[in-house]
Amino acid sequence: MKKSILFIICLFSVLAYSQEIKPIPQVNVSGEGKIKVVPDQVTILATVETKGTNAKEVKKQNNQQMEAVLKLVKSMNLAPADYKTKRVSLNPQYDYEKKKHTYNATQTIEILLRDLSKYDELMEGLVDQGINRIDNVTFQSSKLTQYQSDARKAAIKEAKMKAEEYVSVLGQKVGAAITITDNSQTYYPQPVYAMKSMAMEADGASPRQTMAAGEIEIIANVSVSFKLE
Repeated sequence: MKKSILFIICLFSVLAYSQEIKPIPQVNVSGEGKIKVVPDQVTILATVETKGTNAKEVKKQNNQQMEAVLKLVKSMNLAPADYKTKRVSLNPQYDYEKKKHTYNATQTIEILLRDLSKYDELMEGLVDQGINRIDNVTFQSSKLTQYQSDARKAAIKEAKMKAEEYVSVLGQKVGAAITITDNSQTYYPQPVYAMKSMAMEADGASPRQTMAAGEIEIIANVSVSFKLE
């Protein structure tokens, strides 16, 4: 009986305490920060694909083409850490109409080019040496971490500015931040680019420019709850 009475007293004490807790006056806002930068490097995902009826010959031809590609990459003085094989495959394919097997061999290489002035030379050389599929071209910045930090700071500043605008009408002030939520997502816009079809102009002048790197827009989004004073 004493235990039951004690439990009831504790329960009422907790309820009374919870009723005394008042919600904190706050304002919830979002902020966005944008940083536009010119990319200074590019990642290229390129594939050698060969087909035939003899698996051994198909793979041999594929290896020879990729060997030529690697020689080209090395000749451009790229650091060994800036290129690597991503995928290798050899798959049988059955033609039901002709009732025979063919084989498809692929090797994919990922190349990080830190000097964009060599972009056209590299792309042309890749095709000449056997690359017959460009899977992806991503322009990037070597200072991405720094620019992401700048974008986050800009997002926080915009959120605080919004909060101050809202509460100024009410005659209140913005206090300390209660919660901060980062809603940013990694996003790499793809600047326009084109693969060159001819090495030189018709009159033998300088090589054509076939890449427009444009700008990368780095975006940060935050949600902030500020205490009202």
